[in-house]
Amino acid sequence: MLSDQEIKEFLEYHYHKYNRPEFTESDPVQVPHLFSLPEDIEIAGFLTACISWGQRKTIISKSFELMRMMGYQPYSFIMSGDPEVFEQAETFCHRTFNGTDMIFFLRSLQNIYKHHGGLRAIFERAFRQYTETGMVLQHFRKVFFAIWHPARSQKHIPDVSNNSSAKRLNMFLRWMVRNDGQGVDFGLWNHIDPARLKIPLDVHTGNVARQLGLLKRKQNDWQAVCELTDRLCEFDPDDPVKYDFALFGLGIFEKI
Repeated sequence: MLSDQEIKEFLEYHYHKYNRPEFTESDPVQVPHLFSLPEDIEIAGFLTACISWGQRKTIISKSFELMRMMGYQPYSFIMSGDPEVFEQAETFCHRTFNGTDMIFFLRSLQNIYKHHGGLRAIFERAFRQYTETGMVLQHFRKVFFAIWHPARSQKHIPDVSNNSSAKRLNMFLRWMVRNDGQGVDFGLWNHIDPARLKIPLDVHTGNVARQLGLLKRKQNDWQAVCELTDRLCEFDPDDPVKYDFALFGLGIFEKI
């Protein structure tokens, strides 16, 4: 069994190994990196994160399909889009996420940018208002579904009150909030403390964390997210989710 100091050194090594621009070449984060306008980055990142399950090559391909559909101007597309424009998304499909879901997501994003100040404003206000990150995610979900929506679309935004791990939302927040100058995460939302973020927990990060003795809970749910993040805070309380690079990289690239 490794000591805590040995685990920290192991994680630090692999964090630096994978937290570099080359990482984006095979990761969905490459999609928002197409853009320079903050709103384009946010929207591209959010939509990409929301469909990030399954094979990574397919996720990236489908995300690029979305960007092409929006003329590589996602913010302009959403703000100027009328119902007929949004109907272009009717043929979109990625696993259980279909055109009906995508049309609603575009309408909800339009509502968010027109009436709530955008994604950044919603999350920054929520992090100021709530002390617990799970409450932030619940607040966002409430705002996202504030307009009329198909019932089927609710499954595509996680509900941590039902113990969802919220992996995709946590990944999106990592992208937007962390700023270490390494060229992967964007650091756009600089009024949110990275110490408040939660680990994006999936099969790979969970399995590696358990092998390292960092996670005891067997299910990959919100309780496990909190348990693992608290453990990672012992190694870096200011930026615990930086170790997502290490855990994910070890699981994906080194098959630990």
